[in-house]
Amino acid sequence: MNRRTIDPARVVAVARAWLGTPYVHQASCKGAGCDCLGLIRGVWRALYGEEPERPPPYTPDWAERQGQETLLAAAQRHLRTLWLAGQGDERPPIEAGQVLVFRYRAHLPAKHAGIATSPHTMIHAQEGAGVVEVPITGWWHRHLAGVFAFPYREL
Repeated sequence: MNRRTIDPARVVAVARAWLGTPYVHQASCKGAGCDCLGLIRGVWRALYGEEPERPPPYTPDWAERQGQETLLAAAQRHLRTLWLAGQGDERPPIEAGQVLVFRYRAHLPAKHAGIATSPHTMIHAQEGAGVVEVPITGWWHRHLAGVFAFPYREL
């Protein structure tokens, strides 16, 4: 195991335990409801315990209204950054256990996240569908804003 990141199989197993959780904006309760950030927060709690910070209340259009890279900045504070779009580095292959952050449009801040379960699939919370495992299609690849890993920590 890479001592700089947590075991990817453990991350995937924890994320898969959330499958079927209904989509509920701003929630983070396995089986009851979550959004994409709530999924990442719930996986964090299962891996480490208490969250490093609580997100402030946010509306569904928070990224469009704020115009700030709030989600990417939080990921950079608490996860190990593996790749950021626009930094000039070639993107490494996606691997199981990585946190993927997306922007829906090139000119808007990133506002969606999921967890890779393989180089070709991910789990995310999708409005209208809940927490699902889906293929990482070309659309997702084109909208990838950052790739992160949960850091290794002694428990």
